[in-house]
Amino acid sequence: MIKATLYITVLIITIWALESINTTGMFKKNRYYETRVLYIIVSMALSYLVVNFLYDFIINTKLI
Repeated sequence: MIKATLYITVLIITIWALESINTTGMFKKNRYYETRVLYIIVSMALSYLVVNFLYDFIINTKLI
């Protein structure tokens, strides 16, 4: 249950953080959907890495 809560929380935070990146010059014009898919994939990958780190840290330090 802790890991699922971490996934949801970190996913929301990473999507929020990625929104601050100005990508107007990085992608072709009229490629809105491809940009959104890339945001989702990158945010999911970052969430996976962060959650696994936090979960391992919590378990190994026995904070629970």
